Amino acid sequence: MANYHLDARLAQDIVARTMKIIDSNVNVMDARGRIIGSGDRERIGELHEGALLALSQARVVDIDEAVARHLHGVRPGINLPLRIAGEIVGVIGLTGDPVSLRQYGELVCMTAEMMLEQARLLHMLAQDSRLREELVLNLIRSETLSPALMAWAQRLGIDLNQPRVVAVVEVDSGQLGVDSAMAELQQLQTLLTMPERDNLIAIVSLTEMVVLKPALNAHGRYDQDEHQRRVEQLLGRMKESGHLRIRIALGNYFTGEGSIARSYRTARTTMSVGKQRMPDQRSFFYQDLVLPVLLDSLRGGWQANELSRPLAKLKAMDNNGLLRRTLISWFSHNVQPSATARSLFIHRNTLEYRLNRISELTGLDLGNFDDRLLLYVALQLDEQP
Repeated sequence: MANYHLDARLAQDIVARTMKIIDSNVNVMDARGRIIGSGDRERIGELHEGALLALSQARVVDIDEAVARHLHGVRPGINLPLRIAGEIVGVIGLTGDPVSLRQYGELVCMTAEMMLEQARLLHMLAQDSRLREELVLNLIRSETLSPALMAWAQRLGIDLNQPRVVAVVEVDSGQLGVDSAMAELQQLQTLLTMPERDNLIAIVSLTEMVVLKPALNAHGRYDQDEHQRRVEQLLGRMKESGHLRIRIALGNYFTGEGSIARSYRTARTTMSVGKQRMPDQRSFFYQDLVLPVLLDSLRGGWQANELSRPLAKLKAMDNNGLLRRTLISWFSHNVQPSATARSLFIHRNTLEYRLNRISELTGLDLGNFDDRLLLYVALQLDEQP
């Protein structure tokens, strides 16, 4: 069969299984008539002329003592073609008296063919899974949907018009070895697919997985709270059932061409910003970190350097970080003096003194909206937690 090849491992499995059924040596030959599995390991690799006859004539071939003497590498027995979907992929041979073996032959052949079919189906499922993963990896990198990509999705039965939002899962495998870590990742993959969620999943590496989640609920709306609940539920299930510690970052939901790639980029940046700002947290959501995520693209550029300059002046003179913490509290309380002073357990006059000192060191007027904004953005870009 064009898309299926009988391999030596499966052939030996067939030998082991069928030799439990009958008290006879069993050989399995490939589509070229070569022995690739046998109860007599010394025969592996030999060309079996009886199998060649069964292959060329597409029928059961009996070999008695007289015929065996004229064929190379053949002992008395019976040779039955192995078929999948009507195509011959090999031959199974039973050693012994052909007449007495006839009654077992069909049963043995049926058992072998069932094993072949099961292996073929598992191979197809694995191939389908790999193709789905490759499709996901292409979608998160593509701003446009090429005809080839759309045809690929169609063959896999995936509707690219279905709105999706991307989640990035980061795995901390700790002291687990490669095999154990991969087993845990596959367990996580099962949790993300069962019960049926219609998620598209790709394992990017031993430490990262990407999930394309259906974005809309049963009412056709994007419900951020529902997505957050599902993320927290998954974290709870993983904590109960596995060894892996995971973090999940959910990106923004976009529509239109390239929406998956944009959602993926926001998820990756949300993960990066979230770990920096909240290292003890296990889940991060774009909507909670919109501004720092959007500003992250400036990091390392001249714009970020200019925006960070006033804060850098402040930090240079703020040895114990007191003024920076005061500024953060002031902004987090919507620049309300009373609320800020209460949160810091200081008098309002002390707060006013510190704010004046901040203005003096940064050269910015905190009473001016633009200057406030510059300082707020600088804090968002600041790498210090």
